[in-house]
Amino acid sequence: MTSLLLFIFLTSLTVGSASDQNPLSQKSNLIRYWNKQTGNSHTKPVFLLSKASPLSAVESASFSKLATTHNYSALSSRFSAFCASANLLCFPDSSLRTITDAAGCSFSYSCSFKYNYDKRSHTTGIFFRESMLKKGTVMPMPDIQDKLPERSFLPRSISSKLPFSTSKISELKLVFHAGDNSTMETMIVETLSDCEKAPSLGETKRCVGSAEDMIDFSISVLGRRNVAIRATKNVNGSKHSIMIGWVKGINGGKVMQQSMTCHQRLFPYLVYSCHSDPKVRVYEADILDPNSKAKINDGVAICHMNTSSWNPNHEAFLELGSGPGRIEVCHWIFENDLTWTVAD
Repeated sequence: MTSLLLFIFLTSLTVGSASDQNPLSQKSNLIRYWNKQTGNSHTKPVFLLSKASPLSAVESASFSKLATTHNYSALSSRFSAFCASANLLCFPDSSLRTITDAAGCSFSYSCSFKYNYDKRSHTTGIFFRESMLKKGTVMPMPDIQDKLPERSFLPRSISSKLPFSTSKISELKLVFHAGDNSTMETMIVETLSDCEKAPSLGETKRCVGSAEDMIDFSISVLGRRNVAIRATKNVNGSKHSIMIGWVKGINGGKVMQQSMTCHQRLFPYLVYSCHSDPKVRVYEADILDPNSKAKINDGVAICHMNTSSWNPNHEAFLELGSGPGRIEVCHWIFENDLTWTVAD
């Protein structure tokens, strides 16, 4: 009897482990796609895997088929099941109307600060100079916490079949049951409008709704297959003073002609707005508690070395007291945002 119970217990562990490594899962598909496109089978795209769709292969095939039907009415009829199974945001609270994502206007180079700027009360620490990134520096860290609801990417087999344009708002409203003037409609329209804005001079930008699309776009922007994802590990130190520990400059600390940064956008499924960053330095830094000197985070910072085309009223210049082309501007990569570089 004891042997039988032990056999059942060990079998259950084996089954559970096999389930976690299901070769048909979206995570397994993503790993295979990453290996194929980047040629890097040694490093898993942990960040992207954490955002992968929870849909099973059967569910993915079923919803993909529904998305090909006329006028998307079939997929709309499975709205509740689609939302729950795919980890989507389909019942947004009205309070989301007031949420600006962490990137907001701050990381749009053409953006102008719209309000009276009072440096005495505006001590967010979002922007800083490159000279601050050295061991022993104590500096404020801004609020880097992601304020947007958790969602997952859709598999590309589904996202590629859904409309993604302001000209197709009526179809999207049908799929996601968005009423006129509802929070859902506002959310969809604002994100699509932002995604359709023309890029800044010399910039390449695109909104992506699948991990596969993001991988492909990064390779296109960087012009290399051996790409790497770099992201701040957690939010420890956010809204507090931090100490800089060990610092590593990516690409040997040399200015990179291109990197690519992606910021979340508010949409029913996970969408990122990705744009090229010309002439930057990217750093990885140990973030320490200034009192105990204990390591509390792995930070990623990006320094824009050429700001000559930025809006003179950009928040960075107001905070740092300078203007376009006169200084470099650095900032941390916020929670659930990421930057892409060529792998070391």
